[in-house]
Amino acid sequence: MSSSFVVWLFDLLARLPLSVLHRLGTLLGWAMYRFSGRYAERLRENLGRVYQDVPAAEFRRLLNASVTEVGRSIAELPWVWRRPVPEVLTAVRQCHGMEYVNAARNSGKGLIMLTPHMGCFEIMALNFAAQWPLTIMYRPAKLTWLDRVMREGRQRGHVTLARTDIGGVRAMYKTLKRGESVGLLPDQVPGNGEGEWVNFFGRPAYTMTLVGRLMESSGAAVLICYAIRLPHGAGYDIHFEPISFTPGTSVALQINAALERVIKTCPEQYLWSYNRYKVPNGALPPDAIKEQ
Repeated sequence: MSSSFVVWLFDLLARLPLSVLHRLGTLLGWAMYRFSGRYAERLRENLGRVYQDVPAAEFRRLLNASVTEVGRSIAELPWVWRRPVPEVLTAVRQCHGMEYVNAARNSGKGLIMLTPHMGCFEIMALNFAAQWPLTIMYRPAKLTWLDRVMREGRQRGHVTLARTDIGGVRAMYKTLKRGESVGLLPDQVPGNGEGEWVNFFGRPAYTMTLVGRLMESSGAAVLICYAIRLPHGAGYDIHFEPISFTPGTSVALQINAALERVIKTCPEQYLWSYNRYKVPNGALPPDAIKEQ
């Protein structure tokens, strides 16, 4: 598949109203669930471990809603990535916690924004970068045809992309040194040597340590940021929430605890199908570390 064809297709789909794309996304979500065995198995497993004690009817409701929301998160990408930014931002209905953003920016020490795989995380950077510079960590897509449309969709407004390599990490440090803002996906599995095994919903998950290093070097504030998808294509509500860190305790562990709290406010829109507990190439699994 050529990248030019994908761009054309995304441009065509972007003409549809968001409500229509979300309805199509519902169908897409269920098609993926029915015909992708490994994906469906991981979604059920991850969701089931966290909500194993809820009544069967409630678990079925959560599972059905999660399947639907995954499809919607994919179907809305053409609308978010290919429509003009001002049009996309008209879908943002409310921004909660802007006082935390303003306080961080006024401190002059920079801001670290952590956006989990929850809701429409793609709109977060566009919304923020409509006003202020933002450097976001970016892992190139394995599929060339997808990488082009992803880069073009994300690098708009005042957004700068920093690859997930040593050059990208240096760009993050420099950005914070200038008192500007950076964005990361805190629940994305890092490469070997770039994380530590800490609990996430009761299971060891390899979690990035970069946030702690960035905090230590810059004194930047840290906020969890997420955009909740509203029903019937009505748009998104954006939230900014601070994290209070306890000295002497793993920063990665405290971030995971904060993520758990946020995810539980809207579990239907978390990406439970993501392989959060995988072992990166070259890394020792948590059981092997305990035996040493």
